[in-house]
Amino acid sequence: MNFQLLMIAILTICRRGYALTVDRESRERDHLMSPGPLPTAMENEDKDFWNADAQAVLEAHLAVTPKIQQAKNVIFFLGDGMSISTVTAARIFKGSQTGNWERERLAFEDFPFSALSKTYSTNSQVTDSAASATAFLCGVKTNNGVIGVDVNVARNNCTAQLDETFRVNSIAKWFQDAGKSAGIVTTTTVTHATPAGAYAHVADRNWEDDAEVAYDGHDPDTCDDIAEQLVFSDPGMNFKVILGGGRSHFVPEDVLDAEIGTPGNRKDGKNLIDEWSASKASQGVNSSYVWNRDDLLAVDVANTDYLMGLFSASHMDYVLERDTAMDPSLTEMTQVAIQILQKDSNGFFLLVEGGKIDKAHHANWVRKSLAEALEFEAAVETALSLTNPEDTIILVTADHGHTLNINSGTQRQTDIFSIAGSSDVDGMKYTTLTYGNGPGFKISGTGDRYEPTEEDMSDIDFSFASAVPFTSSKHDGTDVGIWVNGPFAHLLTGVVEENYIPHALAYAACVGEGRTFCDP
Repeated sequence: MNFQLLMIAILTICRRGYALTVDRESRERDHLMSPGPLPTAMENEDKDFWNADAQAVLEAHLAVTPKIQQAKNVIFFLGDGMSISTVTAARIFKGSQTGNWERERLAFEDFPFSALSKTYSTNSQVTDSAASATAFLCGVKTNNGVIGVDVNVARNNCTAQLDETFRVNSIAKWFQDAGKSAGIVTTTTVTHATPAGAYAHVADRNWEDDAEVAYDGHDPDTCDDIAEQLVFSDPGMNFKVILGGGRSHFVPEDVLDAEIGTPGNRKDGKNLIDEWSASKASQGVNSSYVWNRDDLLAVDVANTDYLMGLFSASHMDYVLERDTAMDPSLTEMTQVAIQILQKDSNGFFLLVEGGKIDKAHHANWVRKSLAEALEFEAAVETALSLTNPEDTIILVTADHGHTLNINSGTQRQTDIFSIAGSSDVDGMKYTTLTYGNGPGFKISGTGDRYEPTEEDMSDIDFSFASAVPFTSSKHDGTDVGIWVNGPFAHLLTGVVEENYIPHALAYAACVGEGRTFCDP
């Protein structure tokens, strides 16, 4: 063995690990699927390098065995709009910071099992977040724009929403019905499409408060809005943890927001935050409502049974713009949520959404989107450090893709946000990252294609070029990734329908009405 192969072998043994509460052997077996960072000097990447690298990965794969035992907990990480291209670009962006460049890995890419998810809805080749949330949380595909109901409910049909035979329940409720706990964490409003998929049954994803129901011509007293369902209806009313944004949907229009002084949205006079707190007090349980980072970090986890935290009037701020004195990070919210839910000896289900990945993509703000993706990865690492893969499934996926493209022409170890080269048609420069559609479509004052400058691309609000103009970019219909760690993770391999995901998780955790591992 030459010196280079010896060094690679040593590095293979010293694989990157995580601070888990399990022994080293278990860590390596359960979610280390690569030899970790290897030398990045490209002049060393000869045949010996690549052969040794491949053999190290082969050994890691051969060491993996399916974990056949009941899962106590499930933590479901949802990167909204986190297409495969987003994962790749985020990996390279991270690598530019660590020095590992293209050979970098995101934490969840080292999970032992992975799959592709087919995300189309019942009425569109390209899903929205409402239909997809119903699929990956409730196990049933449905129409775009509706949540927690099946294909019989058309968008904006209040009457159909009331028909309980059309409703479908989420894995969060399946956990509660089995005597376990549940909670949600998001960087969007807690009433937004993805978190609402865990608890709501609604004919329109925009009905986050009663004013929105009335705006669409319906009686809010007939069709309950999403915020009301979270506070007053099962399973939302029984969530142990609710963390995210969206205060305005919970307070009436005559109440000013605690942080920014704007009035609430509700026209029914209900203060749902106060109602939530009063309900918990009447039950004799310890509860806490917080609205800023300091209060969240000061929560007495040991003596808190129920926690609601609403940290913004609307969606929470982007990572690159966050007021760290006021807004907790996704990692901090995830940590507190797990600490509270772990007190349930029966187990728990937790949904964690990195929702601003998608929001930034809609504006073609790729710098913001990739920063959100790395924040999302950090939350996954936190969950890994606080749980045991022997009894906890951690699943990472996306609800749909975005039209982010990674163009050819960029040399190795080059800034992912940079110029890739020049077109052989018009001779003008183009960026490594572009979009299929969105507000990044630009032409110059002379009518030519717009050529970005270094100053443009360094601005976090610069919209990277798109091929088709839209005021807000549209989703794409490509498959998205699934990465899984823990008991029965091997049930999620190959190419699966998006609605299959909760069925596999329910089997492993012995919850729900379908077949489970615990069946005789």
